[in-house]
Amino acid sequence: MRSKRNAFAGACFGLYAFLVTGNALARSYAPEDEPKQKLEVARGLGLTNDEETHLSAALGREDYVTAEKILLAVIGPNSKSPQTAHQLAFVGSVYFLNRDYLNAAIAWKKSEAIEPLDPELRFTEAMAFIRIGHADWARDVLQSLSNADVKNALYPYWLGRLSYDENQYLQAIEHFKLAIQLDPQLARAYDNLGLCYFYLNQNDLAIASYKKAIDLDKELAHPSPWPYLNLAITQQFLNNLEDAETNLREALHFDPEFSKAHFQLGTVLEDEGKLEAALEELKEAAHLEPSYAEPHMAIARIDHRLGRKEEADSEVKIYLKLHQPDASKH
Repeated sequence: MRSKRNAFAGACFGLYAFLVTGNALARSYAPEDEPKQKLEVARGLGLTNDEETHLSAALGREDYVTAEKILLAVIGPNSKSPQTAHQLAFVGSVYFLNRDYLNAAIAWKKSEAIEPLDPELRFTEAMAFIRIGHADWARDVLQSLSNADVKNALYPYWLGRLSYDENQYLQAIEHFKLAIQLDPQLARAYDNLGLCYFYLNQNDLAIASYKKAIDLDKELAHPSPWPYLNLAITQQFLNNLEDAETNLREALHFDPEFSKAHFQLGTVLEDEGKLEAALEELKEAAHLEPSYAEPHMAIARIDHRLGRKEEADSEVKIYLKLHQPDASKH
């Protein structure tokens, strides 16, 4: 049984790489990455009392479309006044919260053409650039912010995330180390540092980094499950299955709906020969994230081993359908 799984190790490693790298920029936006503007209706937006009341009500119920309409109706199309800059900056934050990152970026660029954005909004502008697929624009903004505020750990941290996403692991390590130097309590910098070491096959350093992230996260009200997942992936790769299973169950303790942890636990249980238990975890991963293709291929593999050809064929079809172009986009 182990020989079959060892023969499959190369393919598994590629899958693990997809799991970690494919979600690197989407997986851990923290509250500090969101707009700093509180979106309380501020004086200086040029609104009437009625418009302020309606805007406040729309924001209060998170009706961002209505809030956008109210603001767009008062923004002068050709105005270059400071008031227009404030209006554009404000509507940019509304777009961002509504996950309309392209229009958020456009609004902020128009505001910036009138007067500079404050650093906090410039940072959120960089987050919008990342989400619309322009890491190059984000890097320019983040580097500029970092140059202007050399003590802020968030900027080198995100520069590291961008380098990591481009597989520039040595460069990413330098950014993460700088972030840690500036903020030794920045757990997610240690987590991402571990990912870099993992891909450089420096697994001892990777494990130490993940464990440091876990230790720091324990001090938080809501610890992240990601370091446990990343640690377990490394341990599974090293065939340390018992510890991998323990850490995956810990990840699920913090987030029972963490589909990636259910999937990884399923593969660990498969490695341990616990096929029915593995199927339960894999099916839960697929249930929690219907667009997640990989659990279906793993289910098919186990069904095939159990002689369930029809079920295996059905799961392969689902996997292939989900892997069609654009099928996995959210």
